Amino acid sequence: MTIPLPGAQVRGSKTGKPIMALLDLLGRTWALGIIWNLHSGPATFRELQQRCEKISPTLLNTRLKELKKLKLIESQQAGYQLSPQGIDLFEIISPLGDWSSQWAKILKEESKS
Repeated sequence: MTIPLPGAQVRGSKTGKPIMALLDLLGRTWALGIIWNLHSGPATFRELQQRCEKISPTLLNTRLKELKKLKLIESQQAGYQLSPQGIDLFEIISPLGDWSSQWAKILKEESKS
């Protein structure tokens, strides 16, 4: 599987529109989870693997390479961390956490009815 790049054909789209490349990337197993888990601070490979509920080392390595190539994460002395672009992306997706909590509450209340 190739890395989804704006301007290139990606899963679900032949147009190369940047949003389609982003949606392809974020739809990949653990890509969004890695970004979400790095928002709390830098992590070594092993720490990140623990934060990501013991993701397989092979999959974690693949996603880290993709996210680094796409400039969403960086490796520093302290480990992996979000890049400035990654921080911007997290700030956009962060409200989904609040929304999903409210959604879960509504669904739970409805299931009691």
